Amino acid sequence: MRRKGVSYAKYGYIFSLPFILVFLVFSLYPILYTAAIGFTDMKGLIPKPIHILDNPFQNFKDLLLDNASFRQSLVNTGLLWIINFIPQIILALLLTAWFTNKRLNLKGQGTFKVLLYMPNIITASTIAVLFSTLFAYPMGPVNSLFHALGWSDAPINFLQDKMTARGIVGFIQFWMWYGNTMIVLVAGVLGINPALFEAASIDGANGVQTFFRVTLPSLRTIMLYTLITSMIGGLQMFDIPQLFITPAGGPDNATLTTSVFIYGQAFKGSYMYNKAAAASMIMFVIAAVLSALLFYLMRDRDASKLKKQLKKQKQAAKAAARGA
Repeated sequence: MRRKGVSYAKYGYIFSLPFILVFLVFSLYPILYTAAIGFTDMKGLIPKPIHILDNPFQNFKDLLLDNASFRQSLVNTGLLWIINFIPQIILALLLTAWFTNKRLNLKGQGTFKVLLYMPNIITASTIAVLFSTLFAYPMGPVNSLFHALGWSDAPINFLQDKMTARGIVGFIQFWMWYGNTMIVLVAGVLGINPALFEAASIDGANGVQTFFRVTLPSLRTIMLYTLITSMIGGLQMFDIPQLFITPAGGPDNATLTTSVFIYGQAFKGSYMYNKAAAASMIMFVIAAVLSALLFYLMRDRDASKLKKQLKKQKQAAKAAARGA
């Protein structure tokens, strides 16, 4: 007797059903609702009848052309992301090369990785309080250290200067996330075929040559993932700028990120939900465009050329078949 096959596919759908329901209710619906109210006049704490504007894109136009704070928030978000991501990726790559170098055979790697990753698991509110205390004015550990070393006679108000405030916020973001980036890159290196490193060693390549000629090219996909997740996280930068400096976004809007701006529009003052929704959609479009650009810039050019050649060969073969 031939046994009837048993299909377990339905169990996969059953187990994924809770996630699908949660996603539809708590993610997809809010996204669609936010996109919809960006074209309306919805505002105010007390609910009122909602009407679509005569010019549906008026909210977007007002933000991009007439709202200086929103444009400033876009500039600040880009600056803060650059300030924290460039040193973050450099340090993460150096630590990755250190941890994965078999010649060094580093002992106690697990302990080092836990210590370096630990800032990422500390809550943002705790970090905000920590750094606010460190850079307190007029008396704080950093000001006391500068005075003891003779670097400054008068206390420095770090949090009321644009450059220092941006620098500190950027450093906090870098300090919180470089450990996470390092772990991702280390996992990527461990997934590379060891035969590539053995071949490089046989060919006489030193550690630096192996890293730049073998490791980095093999990490293209992981680097793309890191860039996109970091870019999206940078565009959503909220907790540290919101909690670290009072008032949020200060001084003089120097640390006002787009997420802080959206929060202020939606939940402070006149409760401009329509403007906040429009700003969210603008950020969504920016993130999508930048992600597509990163995918294009970091594509495998050799694979793309090969695909184009194969496509041309197929077209030529079809043309020849038609002619025959």
